[in-house]
Amino acid sequence: MLVEPQLPPSDSLFHEDAHHKVTTDIVNTDPIKLELYKNMLTSVAEEMGVTLQRTAFSPNIKERLDFSCAVFDGTGKMVAQAAHIPVHLGSMPLSVLAAIEHTEMAPGDMIALNDPYRGGTHLPDITLVAPVFSSANGSKTKNEPVFFVANRAHHADVGGMAPGSMPIATSVIQEGIRIPPVKLIRAGELDTDLWELILANVRTPEERRGDMEAQLAANRVGERRLREMITKYGVTEIAAYMEELCAYASRMIRARLQEIPDGRYVYADVLDNDGITDEPIEIRVAIEVENDTAVVDFTGTAPQVRGSVNAIYAITLSAVFYTFRCIAGADVPANAGCLEPIRVIAPEGTVVNANFPAAVAGGNVETSQRIVDVLLGALAQACPDQIPAASSGTMNNLTIGGYDASRGKDFTYYETIAGGMGARPNRDGIDAIHTHMTNTMNTPIEAIETNYPMQVAEYAIRRGTGGTGKFRGGAGVIRALKLLTDAEVTILSERRTRGPYGLQGGESGQPGCNVLISDGEEHPLAGKVSVSTREGDVIRIETPGGGGFLSE
Repeated sequence: MLVEPQLPPSDSLFHEDAHHKVTTDIVNTDPIKLELYKNMLTSVAEEMGVTLQRTAFSPNIKERLDFSCAVFDGTGKMVAQAAHIPVHLGSMPLSVLAAIEHTEMAPGDMIALNDPYRGGTHLPDITLVAPVFSSANGSKTKNEPVFFVANRAHHADVGGMAPGSMPIATSVIQEGIRIPPVKLIRAGELDTDLWELILANVRTPEERRGDMEAQLAANRVGERRLREMITKYGVTEIAAYMEELCAYASRMIRARLQEIPDGRYVYADVLDNDGITDEPIEIRVAIEVENDTAVVDFTGTAPQVRGSVNAIYAITLSAVFYTFRCIAGADVPANAGCLEPIRVIAPEGTVVNANFPAAVAGGNVETSQRIVDVLLGALAQACPDQIPAASSGTMNNLTIGGYDASRGKDFTYYETIAGGMGARPNRDGIDAIHTHMTNTMNTPIEAIETNYPMQVAEYAIRRGTGGTGKFRGGAGVIRALKLLTDAEVTILSERRTRGPYGLQGGESGQPGCNVLISDGEEHPLAGKVSVSTREGDVIRIETPGGGGFLSE
């Protein structure tokens, strides 16, 4: 029996009640300067993202933009983020806290990690954390970081039992190489032994090398920009305004919660299955709003399962972060303060807070979407004129890998495929768009056919799949890929048996479906499946439409 090493006693970062209490000692804060700091810090994260995109090797990062960047204060609280991937950004603060807990950082260091049970989410998401030091630290010593920057990128392969590292697994051990918080860079120098160990455990080392070097470069840009700010404004002032930005976000969330009628709002929905059995998996939430606070309680949710749809606590926290920031409005700074008025209860050993060694590849990408669905379903009872019907509710994960004879090397392709947005209280949903916990682009046809032994056989809007109602749900898409070599294909998808729900009498959107076309014959595929394919076969993914809103 596998037994995971225990976290240190100070493991509150993973506790079900964990959230960051935001306080501030600033008196007479200058509101203009506060806005300037919000934009300056956000621009640091955005420039990190531009650097990462422009220097990455893989289409998954440079074309789909499957990465995120953020800035943190000296205690590890997120204070600014770029508008990247919601499932990354809400969970990345726990990665920074894990890096702080497990390592003693010095100038020039950089920490790498991906272990879901030590600050990561799922194994393809590798996070790099860099401390920012200053010789003028105010009350701090020279040996303590004053700030942190971090980025996370989804790597198209990190080893494991299937190309793409998104297998139909029953243990995290099968999903790829696990990296606990370790120093990849020490005093500015690359740990070449660790670097080569990581690259030796993946199928596409050249691509992984290029993407990780891009991540290193992005953090260096963030460090440099923060040091420039320190020179101009000083650590004390920057840190104070970081704290005030978090307090400001907290006040805005509290103000929004006060607009919601006090009460207890309950909702439940299900995942289709875990890929091992056909049993549906219930996710249940009760949101209790009282004055300017909320308790989000997932008690009653199904126990963790054998398949890979288990989510760790960081993913659940990320979904809560995303949902409440959405209902609060675009002007709320996206930082740790957003969660200060909210208590999250996610019982250990459930699919929303799984224990080692549960497989988790699908929890990050599929269960996160269903958690958002149940949160919005509950909130629709409290503010029915502001919550949309369910969107496609799946990232439609497709991984393909094998040997590319024309290029003389192995390849791994990964993509999440868009679906239909749920109809809104005053307008139709949008067709063919990534929604909720994913915010990526598609991989352009030219990029697919240039980089992989595949041809795009069909790419179209799946007309008529949105739920009907006064306002119709958005339509899904059809994405069909013809394979020009033998390959291993894995699909992790949801909403294949039940369509996304409608609201206030609107109809559900149509479920998606997956198809293998071999020798001209169509073979239906399960929502979660691994299959060996031959040259000339076609994989077709048809994604769900969004739910409708209001009876016609």
